[in-house]
Amino acid sequence: MAMRFSTLLKKPAEWMMSSGPQSDIVITSRVRLARNLRGYPFPGWAGKDDRGEIMAEVRPVLEEIAEMKDSFSEEMTKLTAIEKQVLVERHLISREHAAKGPGCATVMNRKQSISIMVNEEDHLRMQAIRPGLQLLSAYRSLDTIDTELENILPYAFDEKYGYLTACPTNLGTGMRASAMLHLPGLVLSEQINQAIQGANKIGLAVRGLYGEGTEALANLFQISNQTTLGTSEEEVIAHLGRVIDQMIENEKNARLKMLEDRPMMIRDQVGRAFATLKYSHIISSKESLNLLSMIRLGCDLGFFGEDEQESINVLLTEIQPAHLQISAKKKLTPEERDGLRSEIIRTSLKGLTEPNFRIILAEEDLDPPTPDHNKNDAP
Repeated sequence: MAMRFSTLLKKPAEWMMSSGPQSDIVITSRVRLARNLRGYPFPGWAGKDDRGEIMAEVRPVLEEIAEMKDSFSEEMTKLTAIEKQVLVERHLISREHAAKGPGCATVMNRKQSISIMVNEEDHLRMQAIRPGLQLLSAYRSLDTIDTELENILPYAFDEKYGYLTACPTNLGTGMRASAMLHLPGLVLSEQINQAIQGANKIGLAVRGLYGEGTEALANLFQISNQTTLGTSEEEVIAHLGRVIDQMIENEKNARLKMLEDRPMMIRDQVGRAFATLKYSHIISSKESLNLLSMIRLGCDLGFFGEDEQESINVLLTEIQPAHLQISAKKKLTPEERDGLRSEIIRTSLKGLTEPNFRIILAEEDLDPPTPDHNKNDAP
């Protein structure tokens, strides 16, 4: 039985609820494949009838794949603007796809770990998303589906150039691999621009929370490959993985150095974030995301319980504008959204105990030492 939108909403995506390798810094790994069908114009050139034909051909095939059993499958024109925005906020579709008209659809599995856009920039845009640093695992899950589809659908493929795509930058493998990194250490120590420039120099793109042209809210940065031609998928992933490993190392070093050199600043940032989120009654999306970043950093540094990280991951999505309006079951003014957002955060953080900063306090800053009654010790 196909999954309804209401069911999809009730369950956070699997990647929000579980952790993966290096998940203190790598939030998610994502792999996307662009594929097109022979004999049809690319979606940007296709007329309404062409797009309708393509959708009619591929959608039933997608729904029959084992991984997509009981999937959520819907035409974009059947979803409201807010429902589409929810899918964007969950990183399940692109902002461009949300704006598309007739002949466009989305099919995704129940775990929300595999999502396929029909007639976005290409006839098929498939993506797999995993928690933590799991690029190869994400690619392999998508490769299985891609192989199954290739046996049924007439892919546009050239022996010399590989998979043909609407944009020449995707030509070849048609693959984009990316990871979402939480880098507050590099931001607070003002090393982030240097890190971004370093990645750009070796052919990687670094973007904000929602991809190209978006801000790096919550100290979250998306790093991805730009080369797709003349290299294999495994090589692309290995190259990206090496750079991510280096960025993880740099972030960990930046955090350690701040703990050693500027412990008061770290305490202040995390303490202020805790107090503001716990007691505010009106809060904007931007402010709350940046403060939640500091709480997440506090979790990673051991100031809060280890089990708090998942609730922060879920909150990062559930306080976005469309999620709030779905939660309220009505359209909200920006002021109403800011009020509801603070209420959801306060409720969610109710069980969050005050940060324990003892691990970064010097001994003399702790409670006065208990008198030593061992008479054999030297005074």
